[in-house]
Amino acid sequence: MSKPAFDPAMPVPDADALNRAIRELWARSGGRLSADEQRIYQALILKWAAAQTGDVGTAA
Repeated sequence: MSKPAFDPAMPVPDADALNRAIRELWARSGGRLSADEQRIYQALILKWAAAQTGDVGTAA
């Protein structure tokens, strides 16, 4: 059974931590994201946007 993309029991990182993770992903990839990295990037962006507005439900 697969795990849900968003687990409300897990703490949500703050916007700064998510921003660092996004920047690190780009730096590691050299600016060319693989398919897996693109999925990770999209998830990070959604979580970052939700953290910016304080709306964690949007990230789910």
